[in-house]
Formats: sequence, structure tokens, C-alpha cells
Amino acid sequence: MGDRSEKYKSDEEKLLIAKVEDKYDFCKTRNKITYTDFLNMQEINLVKKFLQEQHIKNYIFYGGKDEPDRSILIFYPEKLNEDAAMKNIGKILNVIRIKLPNELSYEHREYLSGIMKLGIKREKFGDIIVTDTGADIVSLSEVSNNLKLGLEELTRFRKSIITIESIDDLENKESVFEPITIIVTSIRLDNFVSEIARCSRTRATEIIEEGRVFVNYNNELKDSKRINENDIINVRGFGKYIYDGIQKTTRSGRYVLNLRKYV
Repeated sequence: MGDRSEKYKSDEEKLLIAKVEDKYDFCKTRNKITYTDFLNMQEINLVKKFLQEQHIKNYIFYGGKDEPDRSILIFYPEKLNEDAAMKNIGKILNVIRIKLPNELSYEHREYLSGIMKLGIKREKFGDIIVTDTGADIVSLSEVSNNLKLGLEELTRFRKSIITIESIDDLENKESVFEPITIIVTSIRLDNFVSEIARCSRTRATEIIEEGRVFVNYNNELKDSKRINENDIINVRGFGKYIYDGIQKTTRSGRYVLNLRKYV
């Protein structure tokens, strides 16, 4: 499908595209559904561009819930349509459901750190949806049983009820937001990142150039990009935000902005 040496900057990007090519070729030659591990937003954007350049259309990105942070890529044979392909999703993905005892409550990072202690690779599970009673973890079926058994052995979950559920039963909890305000000199992306990450403008530009910033789920590399009301800004490592607009302008000409952080 062409020379990747100039198009993709890093060995990691070349390896990712090579894996995607292998999955697509297997699907095409064997007429079977194939799928990748979970991809983060940066990887998804890279792969989307590749698929568009190659004019490949028989694929789905799916993460189990609306606007997931991580998704798998599913290729399906041309003899199928998207609806027919999605009927197989239950064989590919499961939900690991953790129901905590009434006296316990954990945050997202505590579930994530627990899973990482088990030695399960990050690309084998997707979003962790924290619920009122515990959490739902989207997982590849191939690791679901090992993930369940491992979580049951962790001290923090020993009193919990852990089950493997159908992906159709995923808790699609309504998003919860924390309102915040930031003060900036202009409505540029680097100003937003600087405030969100609590760093200098120079460091904010570096974070953007590192490919860690997404606007409306698209990787954005221009620090001067103007942000519009209702734009969704995701800074990897610092969370996801919705920009609600200007609250007021200070006497010195700076802007007080309203944001909502996904909790």
C-alpha cells in the first residue's frame, strides 16, 4: 500500500499502520471480520487518515459507549454491511462489572491503577465508566476472564462482586461535569492548554506539538488555533473539557472563560 518511510514519523506509527494493514488484508483475503486492539484518540486519527487515503470503507471504530476515549477498529468483508458486522460485537467485547460494597467508593484512577498492576496491556481494555455502585470496564473478550480473576485477587476489590457482562449491558452513564473558569489573553488553543495543564505557554506549545491535544476529537497541532463555543478540548493526562464561552472581559483586556470538565 505504499512506502511508509516518509509519511509516518516514528517507528510506532509505522508499526501501527502495518498492523492495521495486516488486519485489513486478512479480512479481505479470508472474508472474515477482523479487529485491532484498543486505540487511543491520537492513534485513531492517524489510522482514519490512512483508511481515507486508501479509500477503505468497510470498517467501524467502536468503544462501547457514546464518544469513547478508546475504540477498537473492526474490518468486515464486503459481503456484509455495518449492521450485520455489529451483530458480532458480543464475541469481540465484554464488560467487566465491578460492584463495590456500600461503604466503598473509588475514582477512575484507582480502577486503572488496579488493572495496570495485573500486567494486562493498556490496549487490551478500553474505557472505564465509573458508576454509582462501582465501574464498568470495556474489555476485549480474549482477556476478560483473566482480567476478572486478577481483579478479584486485588485487596481493594476483594469484597466486591465482579462479573462478565454483555457489551450491550454497558452502563452508559450520563456525563457529569465540574464547572471551572480560566483567564486568558486570547482565545487560542495554547492559552487553554496552559491553563488546563497549569504550565507556561512554551510548555503548552510543546504539549500540543507532542500530539497530546484534541479539539472535537481531532488531533490539533497548531497552538494558534482559535477555540469556538461548544468545542471539546481533550489534553491527554489532564482531562476533557467543553468550552462554554466568555464570562466577561477584565479591565486589562483579558478574558474570563467558562469551561466544564468531564468528571
